[in-house]
Amino acid sequence: MTFNLIHIESISDASLLNVTGSVPFRMQNQFPLTPKNSTVDLPKAFEISGVTIYSMQETYFSQGFFMFNRTISQNLKKNGISWVRRLSSQPKAKSRSFRGHKVGFVVVGVTGGLYFANDSFRNGVNHLVLTGERVGVVTLATMKCFKYYSTVLTKNFDSKEEYYKELDETHKRAALVTLDALRTNGGIYIKLGQHVSAMTYLLPKEWTETMIPLQDECPKSSLTDIKAMFEKDTGEKFDEVFSSIDEEPIGVASLAQVHIGTLRNSEEKVAIKFQHPSLQEFVPLDILLTKTVFDLMAKVFPDYSLTWLSDELQSSIYVELDFQNEAKNAIKTAEYFKKFQKQTALRIPKVIEAHKRVLILEYVPGGRLDDLKFIDSHNISRSEVSSCLSHTFNNMIFTPDVSLHCDPHGGNLAIRPLDHKKNGHNFEIVLYDHGLYRDIPLQMKRDYAHFWLAMLDNDTTKMKVYAKRVAGITDKQFPLFAAAITGRDIDHALSGKVHTQREDSEIDRMHQALLSEGLVYDLMGLLSHIPRIVLLILKTNDLTRFLDEALQNPLGLQRTFLILASYCAKTVYYEQKEDSQKLRGLSWLRSTISLNFAYYKRVSQLWIYDLLVLVRGHI
Repeated sequence: MTFNLIHIESISDASLLNVTGSVPFRMQNQFPLTPKNSTVDLPKAFEISGVTIYSMQETYFSQGFFMFNRTISQNLKKNGISWVRRLSSQPKAKSRSFRGHKVGFVVVGVTGGLYFANDSFRNGVNHLVLTGERVGVVTLATMKCFKYYSTVLTKNFDSKEEYYKELDETHKRAALVTLDALRTNGGIYIKLGQHVSAMTYLLPKEWTETMIPLQDECPKSSLTDIKAMFEKDTGEKFDEVFSSIDEEPIGVASLAQVHIGTLRNSEEKVAIKFQHPSLQEFVPLDILLTKTVFDLMAKVFPDYSLTWLSDELQSSIYVELDFQNEAKNAIKTAEYFKKFQKQTALRIPKVIEAHKRVLILEYVPGGRLDDLKFIDSHNISRSEVSSCLSHTFNNMIFTPDVSLHCDPHGGNLAIRPLDHKKNGHNFEIVLYDHGLYRDIPLQMKRDYAHFWLAMLDNDTTKMKVYAKRVAGITDKQFPLFAAAITGRDIDHALSGKVHTQREDSEIDRMHQALLSEGLVYDLMGLLSHIPRIVLLILKTNDLTRFLDEALQNPLGLQRTFLILASYCAKTVYYEQKEDSQKLRGLSWLRSTISLNFAYYKRVSQLWIYDLLVLVRGHI
């Protein structure tokens, strides 16, 4: 209700003021204004806009207005009613004011009513608020990072040492700001940070090391939200499908989390992978924001283009979020590797039921591959584990019609001890998370095999030829490409010494070369132009190399590269065999003999090595 408060200085000179508030009162009379015949019996204490007024005296009512004397008016001001404003006494002005407040109350009332009574309206408002917050987090972090780098890149320094020192400090500051933003927004931002942490061959260590905590800091979704999502997606009651479920997940990743549960119909213990319910709402926005930031960065700092990273994220995220696609990959891969158990010891959990955001799997637990204490305590040979990993991923990369698992980080692999040997091994390597697979074109597989054979033979001329076929690499870009694809410094990559152990000092030299020699500009330019599938091969190479180094294989890397060579030789052999089928007579015979000799010469190196190791008692 709206009241007009009149401050009486004299009966003949009243000043009209406006007060908005609801005051309880009892009107006794409503006559022309005189102290004698018009009064209002008000409580001794009442409240106007949160201010309590005591001992009201000489209060009058006339024509619908409250009238207070000077003393009461002063008391109101002392009590902080600063919003009381002087108005014109024109009736038109009073009418507009009244209507304005009325419209305001109606708008607020309708909006509030819709918010509390209408779920769709409330959800829409909440979405807008959360969207604003996410955009704000990204925008603020981007502006801060741009400011940091603009300052250091436009500043004059007395020496290179001073410049690199301040640049390192800027990397760290920007990385910390970015880390905080990624943690705040969660979801695919966590995944982006995890990817950055693995890019040790490209980004400064201040960035990669700062992002490492994101590997284990993924926020979990509530079981209440997960149950609601399950029932919405499947049309089934959660408690009718599962007789029990562990409230705490056994694993939380950027896109999903896994709980152990028991199926009601069979009492089978299962692993249930639930997508984070919030992802569906914000993934399109987050993809747009990520792309915008990287595109803007490419324009402001063209030498540091990372648009390929956002492009790859955009093309892969929707595939990974479809768990039915993941189920198909898992079933196909498990079926294929049944005939390679002796070489790989691979175990892929059986798919029980698949929905777009829910995946129910056979429960197959295990220890981490980098948990050396766990491996040694179960008398598992590290060199055997390393060999099985090499067979698994080289088979995927080089064998025709076999897809490549592109996310083999430590959290997606486990080692499972066996009480009795199976296929010659006392363990199984469990491979989880089959959401991100890629099909490598057959000709690229073949060219890539040629490239590695030339690398191992230290044949630089052939390396350049096949680097160009695989990724469109020029002679100028070739040394950098060779270093990136092997994870070694340029000297090791070009000399064919990639089978030697990589020392910490070599990694430090690689980082220094990237900064001091300006190679980081060339590398970013290189990666922005090569095919995306090659980028995923690079990523897979780097992740499997990290796992192999974490195992601290007592036999070193020599056997790993002999296994690689055997798969490359097989791929090249079948390619050349196809060509030889076009020949006739003696030409065909000579070609066949030559092909078989080259192939068996290459694979026999692995056989001889294994025999020597066996004789020496290392396995």
